[in-house]
Amino acid sequence: MMDNFSFANPVKILFGKGMISKINEEIPQNSKVLVTYGGGSIKKNGVYNQVKEALKGFEWYEFGGIEANPHFETCMEAVKIVKEKGITFLLSVGGGSVLDGTKLISVASFVDYDPWKIMVEHKEVKKALPIGAIITLPATGSEMNGNSVITKAATKEKRDFFSLLVYPKFSVLDPETTFSMPARQIGNGVIDTFVHVMEQYLTYPVGAKIPDYFAESIIRILVEDGPQALKEPRNYDVRANLMWAATWALNGWISKGVPEDWASHMIGHEITALYGLDHGQTLAIVLPGVMEIMRKEKGDKIMQLGSNVFNINEGSNEEKITKTIEAVDQFFRSMGAGTRFADYNLAPSAIDPIVKRFEERDWMLGEHQNITAPVIRKILSNRL
Repeated sequence: MMDNFSFANPVKILFGKGMISKINEEIPQNSKVLVTYGGGSIKKNGVYNQVKEALKGFEWYEFGGIEANPHFETCMEAVKIVKEKGITFLLSVGGGSVLDGTKLISVASFVDYDPWKIMVEHKEVKKALPIGAIITLPATGSEMNGNSVITKAATKEKRDFFSLLVYPKFSVLDPETTFSMPARQIGNGVIDTFVHVMEQYLTYPVGAKIPDYFAESIIRILVEDGPQALKEPRNYDVRANLMWAATWALNGWISKGVPEDWASHMIGHEITALYGLDHGQTLAIVLPGVMEIMRKEKGDKIMQLGSNVFNINEGSNEEKITKTIEAVDQFFRSMGAGTRFADYNLAPSAIDPIVKRFEERDWMLGEHQNITAPVIRKILSNRL
C-alpha cells in the first residue's frame, strides 16, 4: 500500500536557451547579490558574461572557488563576505556542488553557533538568505530541493542537511550551458542521477504506480541519452533531456508514497571523504554491491527494473536479478566509470576505515534499517 504523504515544491524553473537573461525579473529589486561559483569554468564558457549582463542595475559581488565537494571551510569564507557587504540575495552559478555550498552559506549567515552543527546535530534552521540558481552541470537535482551535502576538509567528513528554507526561489536550466562539460563530468552526472532514482525506487513494491513508472521513465532516458551525450556533447535535445531528468530525479515527486533507501549515497560519501573519488565514481562502485548483497530484500524491484528498463525477461528469478545487476554495472562502465575499488587503485585495506566510521556512528541504513556496519563490509568486499 502506498504511504501517506504531503508535498509541495515551490521552486520556479526557467528552462531553455537564453533563460539566464530572465533572472533580473526574479531577483527582488534593490537586492545586494553575491554570485557564487566554482573553479572558474563559467568565465570560459560564456555563462559569467550572461550573468554579468543580466545583473546590470544590481549591486553585486562574487565569490569563486567552491569545490566539487563543497568544503565547509570555503563556505565560511563566503559567509564573511555576506556579513561585510550586507548581502540580501545569493545567486549560485555552476553545478549542484556550488548550489549545495550556497545553501549552507544561506543558513550559516544567521546562526550564532558553529554552523557545522547544522549537519552533525541537525540543528533547526530558522532563517536563510533567498537563493537563485543557474545550473551548468546537471547531476545533483539540488536546483529543485532543500538538500545540501557538505565536506569538512579538516576532518574528512561528508555530511548533509535539509531545510525548506533553502529551496531556490528560481532555477535556470539552459542545456547550452552544459555543452562544454568534460566527458568525466557528463558520466558522473548521469550516474549520480541514476542512483538518485534508485535510492527511491529500488526498495520493495507498495503498489505505487505513478512514482514507479516516473522513475523508470527517468532511467530509460539516462540509458538512452547518457552514452549519446558522450558521443555528441553539443546535441541540444540530448542535453535537454538529461538536464530535466537530473532535476526530476530529486525534486521530490518520485519519492512520494514509496519507501526510500539512500545507503549507496551514505557509503559513497565516506569513500569520497576518505579517498577523494568523485561522487559519481563512488556510486558506480557501491550501488551494484548493494544490489548484490541485498538481492533477497530488493529482488522484486530489481526484476521490475530489469524487465521495464533493460528488457530482461528470460530465465529464473535469480538469473533475472543477476542479469539486471550486470546491466547496471555495464551501464556505469559505458559512462566511463569504474565499478570496483581496483579500478581506482584502492586496495582491500581501504574498506576498514570506511566500515569503522559506520561502527562509530552506529548507523543503520536502508529501507529496512538493516544495512549495518557488517553488511557494509560485505557490500564493499563485493566490489574489490
